[in-house]
Amino acid sequence: MKHFRLFFIAAVLLTTTLSCKEEKVESQEIPTESFRGEVAATPVRVAQAEQRTFDYLINATGKIDALDQVKIVTQRGGILSELNVKEGDYVEKGKILAKLDDSEAQFRLEKAKIALKNAQATFDSEILSFNSIMSSADTLRKTSLVDQLKAKSGLFSAEIDLREAELEIQKSTIKAPISGRVADLLIKKGSLVSNGEDFMEIINTSSLELKVKVLESDINLISIGQKAEVYPVSGSSVEVTGTVRSINPKVDENGLVQVSLLVNGSKGLLPGMNARAIIRAPQSNSIVVPKQALVYRSSRAVVFTIENNESKWNYVEVGKDNGKEVEILSGIEPNSTVITTNNLQLAHQAPIQIVKD
Repeated sequence: MKHFRLFFIAAVLLTTTLSCKEEKVESQEIPTESFRGEVAATPVRVAQAEQRTFDYLINATGKIDALDQVKIVTQRGGILSELNVKEGDYVEKGKILAKLDDSEAQFRLEKAKIALKNAQATFDSEILSFNSIMSSADTLRKTSLVDQLKAKSGLFSAEIDLREAELEIQKSTIKAPISGRVADLLIKKGSLVSNGEDFMEIINTSSLELKVKVLESDINLISIGQKAEVYPVSGSSVEVTGTVRSINPKVDENGLVQVSLLVNGSKGLLPGMNARAIIRAPQSNSIVVPKQALVYRSSRAVVFTIENNESKWNYVEVGKDNGKEVEILSGIEPNSTVITTNNLQLAHQAPIQIVKD
């Protein structure tokens, strides 16, 4: 009985061992493709990697200023007797903006005219004594004599006094030096003003510029005449373009360079407004893909392409980024089909299904 029990246990162990070997052999014979066929294809959208000019976008913010902006100050003291404008008015160059009371100036002008007449009379009387010299052909001597008599008679001084009185009258009338709109009107009619006092500003709102700060790393991509787009921070829907007008040849303490953009069209814009500029810097002959095609794995840039209805993992070297597209310096070929959706967790050689809009 004991021998029969040992024989039965040995038979069971032998049968178990043989069945395990058969299962192992069978499992090794199942091809890998059968497992891949059982995995559902990932639906993806695709795009083409194009070799073309890539617009690198340089974003910067700043304030809008008027190219023509003149601060007007009073050129003499007195009472403001006339004011013909208010803030916001448009004025043409040469328009009379205001007048100062010129009663005293007119009085000084009359006195200067009388003094000039007296000096002229004295000069005319004295020159009669030198008729022989004045009748001669000696031009140099005649000129010298006339100057001496003008000085002696006070005619020179009287002529200067008259010009000063006339200039004082001119200063009483304040005219617009440029065409534009009145801003910052500081003095009211009837006010007593001093010589050199700030009066108002004239701003030409049809000629504006936007001054922005650009990173020093981007300044070599900007040149005079380059195109830009201008967006007021106020959210105005008016589309405004600009052109690079000047570049400050100095980097400030923050590593920024000031760039001035001439604004083409001023509808909806006012000096002092905050605005954002996008300066386009074309990069030629680049491979360009949508930004959604770029993912990062272990801190390395990856773009998935399609090969035999499967995803292909490609490490790439990334260039510039304009927010919508990315420049690829190496890693994929032009005209490759790149995957733009469902690529964050996508694996290499995963089955995919292209979804069309």
